[in-house]
Amino acid sequence: MIKSNVLKGIAISFAILVSFSGCAPRQAAESVVKEEFGTLATGQVVDIYTMTSSTGIEMRVMTYGATITSLKVPDPAGEKVNVTLGFDNLAAYEAGTPYFGAIIGRFGNRIAGGQFTLDGVNYELATNDGANHLHGGNIGFDKVVWEVVEANPGENPSLMLRYISPDGEEGYPGTLTVTVTYTLIGNDLRIDYLAETEAPTIINLTNHAYFNLAGRGNILDHILTINAKEFTPVDATLIPTGEILPVSGTPFDFTTPFAIGARIDQVPGGYDHNFVLAREKSDTLMLAAKLKDPVSGRTMEIFTLEPGIQFYAGGFLDGTLSSGDWVFERFGGLCLETQHFPDSPNNPHFPSTVLRPGEIYQTTTIKRFGSE
Repeated sequence: MIKSNVLKGIAISFAILVSFSGCAPRQAAESVVKEEFGTLATGQVVDIYTMTSSTGIEMRVMTYGATITSLKVPDPAGEKVNVTLGFDNLAAYEAGTPYFGAIIGRFGNRIAGGQFTLDGVNYELATNDGANHLHGGNIGFDKVVWEVVEANPGENPSLMLRYISPDGEEGYPGTLTVTVTYTLIGNDLRIDYLAETEAPTIINLTNHAYFNLAGRGNILDHILTINAKEFTPVDATLIPTGEILPVSGTPFDFTTPFAIGARIDQVPGGYDHNFVLAREKSDTLMLAAKLKDPVSGRTMEIFTLEPGIQFYAGGFLDGTLSSGDWVFERFGGLCLETQHFPDSPNNPHFPSTVLRPGEIYQTTTIKRFGSE
């Protein structure tokens, strides 16, 4: 996991910003606009922020779950289409979604049996996915209202949100303070995560946006490349077996561009697996994946500091959710979640997800949109 002292963390962030600050020529006025989105059953007011980049990318983020509700990007002809699954009203989110666009925590993905041991102490978590723990539990970071620390409408518009998770929330130890910052830099969406804890704990943050670069239909004809020579196979409940196996000769080999639907029938239930990124340095952004819609020409590249990426093809979508005339059918959107490996606390040979007092959890993911 990314741990550092404060000065090193600042240095890494500055280096990343400089390296990705070159944007396309300015075509639109950058802005961040706040509106009230609705009120939860608890009486909490939820706001939504519309961010626009210099190249015209438009993203909406609400404070409930620090959730990306829509993301509009242009095709080669300049036509903007929403490429992420979401809703235009708060009630739909409160009724429950498969984590559309939300920040996931404290621990993204699954933990076997809803338990782990840390420093000799066993911790019991919610089992909200059969016998396992999923995405932070019954009320994870996706189901709380985040505080907006800063909304910056400057040259690279950004939105910083904070959530303080109390000791014992959902069974996790230690009070954890988390900030997530969304920044639009030209055609890049940059997500910075930062966290500190008051007691030893585990942490694995990610964003759960579902992408469909066509803005309709399914993603089976999308072309995917993943920079991973290995993956972590899973059991019938999607818990890693502990093995790390090569992708070569399997339907998990996306080291060269491949249509998602070409081999999906060889994977029971469809893809929902963690890929071990072929990184050389742990503190350097690497190209983890590239997605292309062959019809519109839209592309998305993902750069990250994380050691893994979860490719989920949307196999649990069933057409019961929709927004306007866009019905979210099976395989209607895919997730490429940068992360540490699932069930890491119970697999000591996986990269550690332990965070201790005095350490800083800091990681960055960039999604770069384009066309070709």
